[in-house]
Amino acid sequence: MVTDVTLGKDVVLYHPDLINLYGCSIGAQTRIGTFVEIQRGAVIGERCKVSSHCFICEGVVLEDGVFLGHGVMFTNDRYPKALNRDGSLQSASDWTLEPTRVCEGASIGSNATILPGVTIGAFALVGAGSVVTRDVPAGAIVAGVPARIVGSTDTEMDQQKAAGGMS
Repeated sequence: MVTDVTLGKDVVLYHPDLINLYGCSIGAQTRIGTFVEIQRGAVIGERCKVSSHCFICEGVVLEDGVFLGHGVMFTNDRYPKALNRDGSLQSASDWTLEPTRVCEGASIGSNATILPGVTIGAFALVGAGSVVTRDVPAGAIVAGVPARIVGSTDTEMDQQKAAGGMS
């Protein structure tokens, strides 16, 4: 279902009948896989790749060139509940949205979970299955539960260049 969505030029929606988009913005040349949900207020930059089974909730911003592996999950409420203490159903006024930003060129591996209110820096890499609980510096490689810095994308590229693997 695609409702009230702003799509940039040449956006690719693989199997649009199996994608749930509403009230979001998706930049030019971005590719969206099957079984993805992108909620109102989410912003997806240009030339991103969102693999199948991802959930991108309200308050999430993906800058240009971001990669999401299969099944990446974002959250936007640190203390989610269905009910208030008095037993009434929670409404929009009963919780606090915590925005999340994934900066240019960052990559998030399959089945990673991103907690609310964090920023993942430019060209950072989040390992598959990681749980990101705090900000990730630009160029960092993080992995684990909770995610911790295990390397640097700059170091990896420098090592590949030194080994003759990159020009």
